[in-house]
Amino acid sequence: MHIEVAREGGVATIRFHRPEKKNAINAAMYEALVTALEEGEGARDVRVHMIAGLPGIFSAGNDIADFLAYAEDGALGTPVLRFLRTLAQLDKPLVAVVDGPAIGIGTTLLLHCDLVYASPAARFETPFLDLGLVPEAASSLLMPARMGYARAFEMLCLGASFDAERAREVGLVNEVVPSEEIESYARQVALKLASRPPEALAAARRLMRGSREAVLARIDEEAALFAARLKSPEAREAFAAFLEKRPPAFAKLNGA
Repeated sequence: MHIEVAREGGVATIRFHRPEKKNAINAAMYEALVTALEEGEGARDVRVHMIAGLPGIFSAGNDIADFLAYAEDGALGTPVLRFLRTLAQLDKPLVAVVDGPAIGIGTTLLLHCDLVYASPAARFETPFLDLGLVPEAASSLLMPARMGYARAFEMLCLGASFDAERAREVGLVNEVVPSEEIESYARQVALKLASRPPEALAAARRLMRGSREAVLARIDEEAALFAARLKSPEAREAFAAFLEKRPPAFAKLNGA
């Protein structure tokens, strides 16, 4: 199993464990993530979810083989959508530990987290436009709200890579912690959260996060556009270029 779950002290740690693929997330992993989160939501002994990767790698994003299958099907994929909608509807806090690259959904899922801790090795990228696609996970709504429009545009549309310090400066990350200390540090924070009065914490969290309906609506809107883009000449050229290990030639599609 490429998703590991451990519970201790009121904290359920959900860990990506697919080192041979740099923790790229496939359909089975999305299903396991949904199961872990739903079970944690329903468990009396879980007060806080914590999501983590392995030393030196958080997640390389969506598995490219799945992306190619989605391109054939012209849809984002049911397991992905189930995961995104589950993230948006959590009642219990979600803490993230990022050590190493967080690519694509590895970054956008963090927008649904309440606290994010990164090591100096962390790197955040959302290369959706590089593939002729659009952002997902309601990132087109949540990222401008958290970081400001200009910085969100820089990441989502220009394709800028943010290091840990830049991510902290723009509000994506709470603190930067040395790699050898980060998980212990985040766990102590999660345990502190788990000791808070749960009903008051849930109420405060709902007030701060605002409308779930708006987030769910944006997830669905993005998914529809994502599906349309998967069928586009730009996306097909991007995937072909990836497989052929060459730069994409988008200009030729516009007759340039």
